[in-house]
Amino acid sequence: MALTMYASWLLLTQFLVTLVLTTAGKVPAVIVFGDSSVDAGNNNQISTILKSNFVPYGRDFVGGKPTGRFSNGRIPPDFISQAFGLKPTVPAYLDPNYSIKDFATGVCFASAGTGYDNATSDVLVSFSGFQIFYCPVVGLVVQSVIPLWGELEYYKDYQKKLRAYLGTQKANNVISEALYLMSLGTNDFLENYYILTRRSSQYSIKQYQDFLGGIAEEFIRQLYSLGARKISLGGLPPMGCLPLERTMNFFTGRQCRDEYNNVAKEFNGKLKGLVVRLNKELKGIKLVLSNPYDILLQIIQRPSSYGFEVTGMACCATGMIEMSYMCDRFNPFTCTDASKYVFWDSFHPTEKTNRIISAYVMKHALGVFL
Repeated sequence: MALTMYASWLLLTQFLVTLVLTTAGKVPAVIVFGDSSVDAGNNNQISTILKSNFVPYGRDFVGGKPTGRFSNGRIPPDFISQAFGLKPTVPAYLDPNYSIKDFATGVCFASAGTGYDNATSDVLVSFSGFQIFYCPVVGLVVQSVIPLWGELEYYKDYQKKLRAYLGTQKANNVISEALYLMSLGTNDFLENYYILTRRSSQYSIKQYQDFLGGIAEEFIRQLYSLGARKISLGGLPPMGCLPLERTMNFFTGRQCRDEYNNVAKEFNGKLKGLVVRLNKELKGIKLVLSNPYDILLQIIQRPSSYGFEVTGMACCATGMIEMSYMCDRFNPFTCTDASKYVFWDSFHPTEKTNRIISAYVMKHALGVFL
C-alpha cells in the first residue's frame, strides 16, 4: 500500500513537471485572490502583525529569501504558474520591486488573514482566544489586513495599468484568458466564527456557510463582469488537522478536530453546487472547484507514502502554536529539514506539501484550462 501511494506521489510530481514542458501559452497570466495560503507578500506593505518577511520563512525559497510567503518556500500559485509555462513565482501586487511588466503574466492580490467576510479581515486579537499566537507583544491588536473587496479594488487598478502597458485589445485578451485563483475561507471559520461571538450569535454554522457562499458568488460575478472567464474557486482544507487546532484539542490527545473537518467538507459541497449553477448561468465562464481537502487529508493520514515523517506538528519553532512573529530566527526548536514535515508553521504547509497539492489540483481541476 505504501509503495502504491509513494508511486502516486511520484506520478503527481512527474505530471507537474510534464505540464511545465507542454502547456506554455495556454494561459497568459495567473491572477490570485485570497488569504495567507496564497499571499506572496502583500502584507509586507501594510500595517499588520500578520507578516512572514523574515527568516526562517523562505529559507528554501530561491536565494533563501523571506518574501512574505507563509512557507519555507513556494506556495501553490507559484507551482500552478510554472505548470502553465509561466514564471515560477507570482509576485505580490504591492511589492515595490515589481512593475506592470512583471504583473502582466501573473499577479497576487492576496492578503494573509483575510476571508470572505469583511469582519474576518479586522479580527480583534486578544487573550481570549489563540489569535494571541499571532501577536508578538502583550495586549490587544487589530490585524487590519486587506479585505477581499479591497483586493478587487487593487485588481481594477491593475486592469487600468495593464491596458496602458499592453494596449486595450491585448490587455483585454489577457484579462479574459488569464486563470483566476481564489483561495480563502479558513480564517472565516477558525478565526472569526469559532473565536469571536458576533457571527456565531448571528448565524448557525450552516447559515454562516451560506452567508460566505453568497459572498463567494458575488465576488465571482464581479470578476465575471470585469472580464474574467477562467476561474478556480478554492475549497477548504481539513482545517481540523492543522497543528494549531490539534494543539488546542489537547483533551483528545491532539487528534484532528472532526467538527472542523466536517464543516470544511460541508462548505466544499456548497461551493461545488455554486460552481455547477454559475457555469449554467454565466455565459462563457469556465469555473472549477480546486479542492485540496482529500489530498491533504490523505497526506496527513499516510505521511510515509508521500515521503513525510511528521504530520501533527510543524517544522517551525515547537510546531504546536507558532506562526508569523512567533516563528522567527531566535526560536531554537525549528527543524533542520522541512521536507520531512507536512506543515511549516502551525497553520501553513511546507513547500513540499504545496507542490503535491498543486500537482493534484492541476490534474483534477485545472486541467480543463490546458
